[in-house]
Amino acid sequence: MGRIVKPGKVVLVLNGRYAGRKAVIIKSQEEGTGERPYGHALVVGISRYPKKVTKSMGKKKQNKRSKIKPFVKVYNCNHLQPTRYQLDLSVDKELFNKNSIKDPAQKRKALSQVKEKLEEKYKTAKSRWFFQKLRI
Repeated sequence: MGRIVKPGKVVLVLNGRYAGRKAVIIKSQEEGTGERPYGHALVVGISRYPKKVTKSMGKKKQNKRSKIKPFVKVYNCNHLQPTRYQLDLSVDKELFNKNSIKDPAQKRKALSQVKEKLEEKYKTAKSRWFFQKLRI
């Protein structure tokens, strides 16, 4: 059977603080490691989605409402629901490993880079589904 949880796949977070949020897999460890003996994945997701923007709003207001708040976290694969969507998110691989995410300064740098990339994707109007709140 092929891998379902692979890099670039859009997933829904099922458990924890960010339950119900959409995320993209950056790295996945299907087999597990010494400290995490279960399948897990490093994900980047949206903590606060952009608000609705209309044509009648001014430029300044549109920019303010287009802001995104991201999160970076390692999740158990059982707590992620894969979707049919893919999102090509090119990020610096050295900023995104489990050790660098533990360090607060490097995590802040990684979050700022992800925020920049996600806002850029949002403004190109590609993958609209990813940037909307989950409706159930």
